[in-house]
Amino acid sequence: MTVYLVGAGPGDPGLLTRRGAEVLARADVVVYDRLASPALLALAPPGAELVDVGKAPGRAAMTQEQINELLVARGERGEEVVRLKGGDPFVFGRGGEEAEACIAAGVPFEVVPGITSAIAAPAYAGIPVTHRGLSTSFTVVTGHEDPAKGTSDTDWDALAKAGGTLVILMGAGRIAEIARALVAGGRDPDTPVAAVRWGTRPEQRTVRATLATIAQAGVEAPSAIVVGAVAALDLAWFERRPLFGRRIVVTRAREQASELRARLEALGAQVLEIPAIEIEPVDFALPDVGAYEWVVFTSANGVDAFFDRGLLAAGLDARALASSRVAAIGPGTADALRRRGIVADLVPERFVAESLLDAFPAPSGPARVLLARAEVARDVLPEGLEAKGYTTDVLPVYRTRPAAPDPADLEALRAGAVDAVTFTSSSTVTNFCDAVGPLPEPPPLVVSIGPVTSATARARGLSVDAEADPHTIDGLVAAVLDAFGGTRAGGAA
Repeated sequence: MTVYLVGAGPGDPGLLTRRGAEVLARADVVVYDRLASPALLALAPPGAELVDVGKAPGRAAMTQEQINELLVARGERGEEVVRLKGGDPFVFGRGGEEAEACIAAGVPFEVVPGITSAIAAPAYAGIPVTHRGLSTSFTVVTGHEDPAKGTSDTDWDALAKAGGTLVILMGAGRIAEIARALVAGGRDPDTPVAAVRWGTRPEQRTVRATLATIAQAGVEAPSAIVVGAVAALDLAWFERRPLFGRRIVVTRAREQASELRARLEALGAQVLEIPAIEIEPVDFALPDVGAYEWVVFTSANGVDAFFDRGLLAAGLDARALASSRVAAIGPGTADALRRRGIVADLVPERFVAESLLDAFPAPSGPARVLLARAEVARDVLPEGLEAKGYTTDVLPVYRTRPAAPDPADLEALRAGAVDAVTFTSSSTVTNFCDAVGPLPEPPPLVVSIGPVTSATARARGLSVDAEADPHTIDGLVAAVLDAFGGTRAGGAA
């Protein structure tokens, strides 16, 4: 049993340390606060208990004393407890108090440091806290002391005279008072100030002003506030990514969405997963694969199901396909085959059933084709192969079914807070439209992975603004960029 005091970092899930991810992966209970990214909770085991103890201005789910008691009680039960805290647990995170509570109760604990927003938020805003010729030191201070103390430990006069960079955390609500104190202590009223709100997150915003004007600049919590000459530097990169500020819906099955989500987030987008489908296994009897001249796969899902529930379940592997030629409808399917040790013999130039049929050679004599696909799919391939002279056996290896979207994400979509919706198959279109109903006006951009998906979207009354070419995840991401004209929210290319 151990209580892990884990620094979740400032917001970007990618900034969690490897050690933090390791302990999250085996947690029995995760006690998390407001500033820990929700995406990190997905790293916990499916059965882990998630306890929200977040604090916000004027609201606290639990007092610090109650949090301490909770950690101790669950630790004493012999559970693996992860206390997930924004930033670093020992930088204004009250992790020291939680460690003291564990020591007093004899509960083992471990501290997993995290990246503090005092450094990360300015870095994501393009502001180095030290810079040659401008600042050789930096000081981190809280702008929100415990009001019960009745006195202040912060000597603003001394900080004003110390020079260097000053980083103020939790000071948005008192910024006018703090600016006055620094000016009174000797700082020039024209000293640059930058306030980075929600640093490292897709909703990051940076306000730039001076000590004389920062009180009127609209600084909001949570912000990391940088005071000093470095705050005038603008080495911005995060807020200049091409999709920064865009909210984009991904409708793929949740287990498939990670690649597309990661690609869009790397370009700056805030991604909402509203999965329209779920992939469900189908029980099937594996035929004698060696009796077929061709085995055809129409999706990566079909490849995975065919191998996992077919070949591997029967004690076979890729060698069972040694006497057959293998066709894949597109590069995504071909990549799935390659991961299983198979190089596809045929991949058409265009990644649709019609193109696969055009590329398929005519048989020289009696020949059989095994088509591994979804339980419900278009009959273009089997009918076309039969017309070419093949005997075709359709083997359903998986099915799709409608998924239940998160109500909060649906609410954001219906409220018009989304810039684009992406579709990767006809079934995602159908199930999305059934779940969501009419899109708000003006509607978000609709981006489709290919012509079949686009046709389904138009049949459901959607206007397709962009279509991937090639019909792959890479093509879909490129189509999203093209749909926004290579611009970012706020304007510049």
